[in-house]
Amino acid sequence: MEVGLYTFAETALDPATGGQLGAGQRLRDLLEEIELADQVGLDVFGVGEHHRPDYAVSAPAVVLAAAASRTRTIRLTSSVSVLSSDDPVRVFQDFATLDLLSGGRAEIMAGRGSFTESFPLFGQDLADYDELFAEKLDLLLRLRDLGEHEHVSWTGRHRPTIADRGVYPRPLQRPLPVWVAVGGSPHSVVRAGTLGVPMALAIIGGAPARFQPIVELYREAGARAGHDAERLKVSINSHGFLADDPSDAADIAFPAFAEVMSRIGRERGWPPTSRRQFDAEAAPGGAMVLGSPQQVIDKILAQFELFRHDRFLVQLTVGRLPHAKVLRAIELLGTEVAPVVRRETTTGSDAPATG
Repeated sequence: MEVGLYTFAETALDPATGGQLGAGQRLRDLLEEIELADQVGLDVFGVGEHHRPDYAVSAPAVVLAAAASRTRTIRLTSSVSVLSSDDPVRVFQDFATLDLLSGGRAEIMAGRGSFTESFPLFGQDLADYDELFAEKLDLLLRLRDLGEHEHVSWTGRHRPTIADRGVYPRPLQRPLPVWVAVGGSPHSVVRAGTLGVPMALAIIGGAPARFQPIVELYREAGARAGHDAERLKVSINSHGFLADDPSDAADIAFPAFAEVMSRIGRERGWPPTSRRQFDAEAAPGGAMVLGSPQQVIDKILAQFELFRHDRFLVQLTVGRLPHAKVLRAIELLGTEVAPVVRRETTTGSDAPATG
């Protein structure tokens, strides 16, 4: 199994105005986090796209291109690119460029996004939420599968027609990896399986076991569509944190986690997040991967028994955390957790393929 990280590059907010504070420093810290993740041997680092004051990254490919110059082996992906409100041609070109700069380490994780600010910002109608994504994903995959000298012709409802045009540069990887991120909607899961693209499943609350049918549905849809099981890769993406002392992990992560989730909850009508809820999610049966390295290993391996997945990504920074503590968590994940998880999940004839 591949082990890695993803982040939304959270920023501080001005308590008086709600405006963004410290985006430049957060981006510099983020580059240091990606560089360390590479140094300690983690496999993947994902950077999300948001258009809100509480997050610093609206252009993941730009950040990842900066990271490419400071890293050697780690794979660099969006997490996610909000494809519904973007232009698939530019998304492809951005990540093809990143792929060339990084020596073949770029990936796209395409999703509809968990926030909606980008839709009015880029002139999209939320009434077309699902149709936008389906149409633009179709175009993105068409662009990905072009040969070196092929042109694309394409017509849709939500983007101008393309008539026999080349799209450049072409990436080093053939094909450039495209994952589809889902939150558990059966329709989205079946679409990913039917298309035969890898699926990233966000499990950020509740018992992971209840998502087992979702993963089975994805694989069944892929098999019905005639896709090789080797192509039907699954990533589990979860919240978590690590520290040498498990009680420290919870104490460090909880205040920022509660602030963010409670603030988002006010926007969406959820109740405030309590320490009791947090601790329940961090318990063995919950979704959060938090604690000492051994506790995190145990949680990841327990999920592997459910999903037999190919990749695990953890979001360490759900809210602003001390940079030094985040760096230590990355070090623990790379040096103590990842080697054990890889060994335990590649032993035996039924181990999944990595990719």
